[in-house]
Amino acid sequence: MEQKTISWLWDPTTRPDKALAEQLDVTRSTVQKWMAEGLITLDGRPLTKNAHPKPGEIITVCIPDPVPSEVLPQAIPLDILYEDDDLLVVNKPKGMVVHPAAGHADGTLVNALLAHCGDSLSGIGGVTRPGIVHRIDKDTSGLLMVAKNDKAHQHLAAQIKEHSFTRVYETVVIGHLREEKGTVNAPIGRHPTDRKKMAITTKNSRSAVSHYEVLARYDGYDHVRVRLETGRTHQIRVHLSSLGHPVAGDTVYGPSKSTLGLQGQCLHARTVGFIHPTTGAYMEFTSDLPPYFTAFLAKLKGC
Repeated sequence: MEQKTISWLWDPTTRPDKALAEQLDVTRSTVQKWMAEGLITLDGRPLTKNAHPKPGEIITVCIPDPVPSEVLPQAIPLDILYEDDDLLVVNKPKGMVVHPAAGHADGTLVNALLAHCGDSLSGIGGVTRPGIVHRIDKDTSGLLMVAKNDKAHQHLAAQIKEHSFTRVYETVVIGHLREEKGTVNAPIGRHPTDRKKMAITTKNSRSAVSHYEVLARYDGYDHVRVRLETGRTHQIRVHLSSLGHPVAGDTVYGPSKSTLGLQGQCLHARTVGFIHPTTGAYMEFTSDLPPYFTAFLAKLKGC
């Protein structure tokens, strides 16, 4: 069991479970579970979610050892661009779910990683998300980093939190963006009426910044590059839709009918860059546009 001490730096009105979840890079429900089990204390007393720690007070967190995973390894081929003792960079295909969840018990990237890496995955993500530092949607293709130990996971997660992690996507949007380049700076949170969707909102939201650049214009569509400054759920899809130009094929934030035969959004995580947790060297990787994306571009060029 790992023990961490954290000096309270937040406003006294901030809920401890929320602050600690962000600090430890775990879910709020995980923090609440640890609280209920007495694993988080304030000056030796169990900390509750309604407590109001004062600035400078010390909180002790006993992080339980990861329990054996119930997710089964599956020999699913992986497109690995880089791998060493600390991490690997994998190119996820469109249609693959990153980790097991309701309706997707197997066939996920995690199942494939367990078969490839065995026990060499960080345990911070818990039994269903071992090694997973960041995610992309099922129908988004492209690059993901995977941590093979907890030290690497914490180092990489800190870079994401500090916005020093490079993430560049390419997409095709419906219609023509007014500006060749621009920035969307709008907070994202849960949709007020549809809990499966995200939305631009000031209620229970987090800051979100996307920088976009038009690469090419076609009849009724733009090929766009997007660099993420933050990485919120569905960020690119929500931000571009807010401009009136949803991602082609995105039936959640765009037209309910598929676009020119696309199955899901035309969105590819093309580049990732980060500081290696052991060597300190900056590393950057870029993947080719996948066949579904290039075929769609060819169709647009032929229109």
